[in-house]
Amino acid sequence: MEESKGRVCVTGGTGFIGSWIIKKLLEDGYSVNTTVRTTPEHKKDVSFLTNLPGSSERLRILSADLSEPSSFNAAIEGCVGVFHVATPYDFEGKESEEVLTQRSIDGALGILKACLSSKTVRRVVYTSSASAVAYSNQDEEHNNQELDESAWSDVDFIRASKAPGSSYAISKTLTEKAVLKFGEENGLEVVTIVPTFVFGPFICPKLPGSVSASLSMAFGDVKPPFDFILETPMVHVDDLARAHIFLLEHPNPTGRYNCSRCLVTAESISQIVSAKYPEFRSRVPPLDWFKQIEGNKFPNLSSKKLIDAGFVYKYGVEEMVDDAIQCCKNKGYL
Repeated sequence: MEESKGRVCVTGGTGFIGSWIIKKLLEDGYSVNTTVRTTPEHKKDVSFLTNLPGSSERLRILSADLSEPSSFNAAIEGCVGVFHVATPYDFEGKESEEVLTQRSIDGALGILKACLSSKTVRRVVYTSSASAVAYSNQDEEHNNQELDESAWSDVDFIRASKAPGSSYAISKTLTEKAVLKFGEENGLEVVTIVPTFVFGPFICPKLPGSVSASLSMAFGDVKPPFDFILETPMVHVDDLARAHIFLLEHPNPTGRYNCSRCLVTAESISQIVSAKYPEFRSRVPPLDWFKQIEGNKFPNLSSKKLIDAGFVYKYGVEEMVDDAIQCCKNKGYL
């Protein structure tokens, strides 16, 4: 039975963010189509999605691949909104930046064309990344400022840096620009959401990279593909999923929206873990250690535009840590 809120599509439904969006949509009374990339040799376990409350009546899971944009047509047909969350990534550098970026752009534009053809989709919410905002060859004073939606990463600067994950940052920057341009030129409502480091619990089977890296900040671990992070803006996954739905439902959103709850230091996470979880205290380095090591510091992203539109964050850093640790303990990662 179709619910009154209508049917929406979520691409990349087995990922950290996509699966949590599906969870929230089902809770909110939506019917959901989601896409999963499968191959004849490798079928993904989607039981964590089919076990969600409401999934048996209101969740459809279809196969699609960004390399074949037309494969998304069936998932988009009849939907009132689309959340394009799926993205190609290659932190190991096995694929050239050009190939990765082209697949990301072609896949996104193919999805937008299917939205136009559907005649039912009224809005698309594209999930971008803070990496499309935070990297630029500016002086240190500028990089310490809080960045709003007018800030874009400098692709040439990223390319020259050859940092881990640079091809991902370039693909997210250029794809976000491409989807906004397509929306403007074709009369399709497209808004983008720019999440910072996403922390908190997860329902997908695999430990998300951002959760692993965030907890590594507390324990002083340096884990590929991320260098050690001393300071970064963060957002709870539930707030991020709610922000996606908020932008779908808002009467007149425009352009891009940063989604960042607060700027968080490795030292602050370690203090929370040490104070609340004595079983992990031996893994937490002394506070002086954080002052002596080198690591990455990322500028904060301003959420003023999203908040001014009426969105309210529910979770701070302590809830992010608590929810992530409890989830990791339940799933045997801690």
